[in-house]
Order: sequence, then structure tokens, then C-alpha cells
Amino acid sequence: MQGTGNSPTKLAREQGTETMSNERLPTKLLRTKKAFLFFIFYFLFVVLSAQAQEQGSPFPFNPADGTTELPTPSPPIIPFIDLTVRNPTDGQEVAFSLQLLLLLTVLSLAPSIIILMTSFLRVSIVLDFIKRALSLQQVPPNQVIMGVSLFLTVLIMWNTFSSIYDRALQPLSAGEINVATAYREAEAPLRTFMFNQMRSRTRGINSGEQNILLFMRMRGLPQPNSLADIPTYVLIPAFILNELTIAFKIGIMLFIPFIVIDMVVASALMSMGMIMLPPVMISMPFKLILFILIDGWTLLTEQLVRSFIF
Repeated sequence: MQGTGNSPTKLAREQGTETMSNERLPTKLLRTKKAFLFFIFYFLFVVLSAQAQEQGSPFPFNPADGTTELPTPSPPIIPFIDLTVRNPTDGQEVAFSLQLLLLLTVLSLAPSIIILMTSFLRVSIVLDFIKRALSLQQVPPNQVIMGVSLFLTVLIMWNTFSSIYDRALQPLSAGEINVATAYREAEAPLRTFMFNQMRSRTRGINSGEQNILLFMRMRGLPQPNSLADIPTYVLIPAFILNELTIAFKIGIMLFIPFIVIDMVVASALMSMGMIMLPPVMISMPFKLILFILIDGWTLLTEQLVRSFIF
């Protein structure tokens, strides 16, 4: 009984031992292959290294010398600027300093000159009026309105700018005239343009001429008989007031048809009991339809240009 009971146990143990031995065989074979391959690669490396040394190859067999020190940066190269202030030696240096100061002043005031002494003031105000009359808040943007006003100003003032270039800038750059003469030659076309905008187109005295007389009286000057009798410092503020007056007159004329649309829409909403609904929300599409049907941008631009060129 004991012999027959122990025999299956022994057989199981023997089978487990054989299984473990069979599992260890692939591992031993893998280790043997690795060792063999390592030996082959090591042998090839030694042989190739010996051949390289015999042929004088620059292969770095010895480790390179290293360092942990950081390289010293070169000092930055800063250009030397020499600005010296000294007393002038003659009158020519004094005149040059004053001319340079005048030039810097003119450059700093150039935006104000472009805005206040050209057609830019009227055009920009009228375009802003039409934007508000259409109940538009963000379209077109202010940058677009300023850009359109600038290019329309160039179109309207082209003859004046050409005259300034031909009579002042070009002779000055060629050395034919001095700065004082160039200033007078550049001032004359602008004075003529401003005076023509304030000149009465009908009989009687218009607002522009009234503005000239107003500033002449405030300055204590006699009544002028021609453009030559009007100083530039009087002509410029009179021109600005005249442009503001004309621009507001045009704005009122632009507002009238759109105000009528607003009133009609507001009355219709009130009659239907829609008190809480903003009339602007309903009237704005009708305004845009009317403005597009009459080709508003073309008419407005044409009339603006014609208001300067007559």
C-alpha cells in the first residue's frame, strides 16, 4: 500500500524536475549566445583599433581634456555718441541752430497742420455724422473713416501740395532759396486755399468772412481789403471755425431724412404697443436700405469734393 501510494508522488516530482530543467535550457542557451556575440564584437573592435593605429587614423582613443571653466564674454560694443554744447562762433551757426529748432517744431506740429489747415477737418466730421445718422456704432471703424478722410484730403489738396513742392521744397533742396523764402512760398498756396473756402459765393457776407472780421477786431487790426491784409495767425482760426460751421450744416442736412425714418418707426411701435422695443433696432435696416438704394457713399463723396472745388 505504501509502495503503491508513493509511486505517483515520485512520478510527479520527477516530471516537475524535468519541466524545470526544460525551462532553464532556453535561458542558458540565450546567455551563451550573448556571451559569444560579445566576444565576437570585442575581438572585431580590438582588430579594427589596431589597424587604425597602424594607419595613423585621428580616431580619439584617449579621452579629451575637459574643463569646467566658463568662457569669458567679450565686452559689448557701444557706439560713441558725442553731443557737445558750445557757444556759436559766428552768426551762421546761430542761424543753423534756429533753423534746426524750427524744423523740429514743424515736424511735431505736422499732424495738427494736416488736420486744421486742409480739407481733412470737414471731411472727417461729415463722415462721422453720416455714421451716427445711420445708427452705426462700430461699422465702419474710426480707422477706416480717418483713412478715407486722409485720401480724400490728398485728392482735394493735390494742386495745393503740388504748388508747395514746386515753389518751396524743390528749390530749397536744390539750394536755390533759403529757408525763409521757402516758408513764404509754402505759405502762399495754403493761404489761398483757406481764403477761397471762406470767400462769399453769393452776394453779402458769409460766415467765413464774418470770422475773419471777428478775429481782426479781436486783434485790433483794421478791416482788410484783400488777402494780403489778413495775417496768417488770423486766417487759420477763421478757417477752422468756417470748416466746423460748414461741416455741421452738412451734418444737419444728412440727419433730416434718417430722423424722419426714426420718427415713423417709433410711432408705428407705439401704436402697436411695443413700448419696450428700441426703435433704433427696427429703423436701422430701413436706413441702410435707403442709403444703399440712393448710392449714398458716391453721392456723399461727390458733394464733399465739390464743396471744395468750385
